[in-house]
Amino acid sequence: MRTDIFARLDREPEPPKIVAPRMSRHRAALFGGTLAFYLAIVFAVLVTSWLVVLDWKVMLFRPYQQWPELHAFLDYYVVLGQRGPTAVMVACWLGWRSWRQHTLRPLLVLGTSLLLLNVTVGAVKLGLGRLGPHYATQIGSAEMFAGGDIFPSGHTANAVVTWGILAYLATTPRARRYLSAVSATVSLGVGLTTVYIGTHWLSDVVLGWAAGLLILLALPWFEPLIARAESWIFDVREQWRARRRAVRQARVPQGVPQPVLLPQSIAAEGAALASGAGAPSAHLAAGARARAHHVPTVCPERPQSAPVGTRRPQPHPEHGSRGTASPAPAGPITGG
Repeated sequence: MRTDIFARLDREPEPPKIVAPRMSRHRAALFGGTLAFYLAIVFAVLVTSWLVVLDWKVMLFRPYQQWPELHAFLDYYVVLGQRGPTAVMVACWLGWRSWRQHTLRPLLVLGTSLLLLNVTVGAVKLGLGRLGPHYATQIGSAEMFAGGDIFPSGHTANAVVTWGILAYLATTPRARRYLSAVSATVSLGVGLTTVYIGTHWLSDVVLGWAAGLLILLALPWFEPLIARAESWIFDVREQWRARRRAVRQARVPQGVPQPVLLPQSIAAEGAALASGAGAPSAHLAAGARARAHHVPTVCPERPQSAPVGTRRPQPHPEHGSRGTASPAPAGPITGG
């Protein structure tokens, strides 16, 4: 039995039995509570409540000026919330898992979550049109419906969804707890980093956390669709493989190779025919070989006819026909 760490890199012989999460009562209650919190944040910003006042106080505090030594590190740390780099990193990990477990579910879950993220968060961003702190026009204003696109925070919501997928797809409770803690820490740090840099209001970040959590909680509703999509993709793959096998089997040689008759064999067959031994069978065999190699044959039993216009040679008078007497000379016979 292999006990080294590289044993886990081997592909499993059979796909494991993976039980997809279902929408339990506990999860449904969390989804309802998060949705209520999401709507409350949106309402508080729309009516310019105390939350907007807190946004302005944090913005005027200018954290990037209070702790400038953190700026260089946080400029790189915030990349963990950008959609492109994080999607590529997580997709590579989930792609290896899909290959190892003979299933497309990890990649399909990631694609579904990112699609939901782009649709829901993007629609709210464009619909509310809030301006960021660097583009604010009036102190104390909510800066809503002004053509912006920063409410909710896309970096924060993307960090919650992308890293939270790892915890959602964990196969053991222990791994799920550890990955949940890691994803929560990363998403919390990314959100606060955007506030530190000054690209988002504090309420943007809070709404981004809620938006990402809603997507993770709603994923069990899409599990049947993901299972059907995986089955359809595997069916298409099997049809494509069967079509390729059929094409390969159809590529067979059309002609059968003919045997090669050497010149020595042709001379031997001709000698046998001339001697008259086994004339019928040898003649047929020689004719078949000659036809196969386009060599004209001459039948020994039937003489060739003379060409038209030529005179056939007459038999010598002294030699009669075979089996008949020679005719006497016509002139007188003189004694000698």
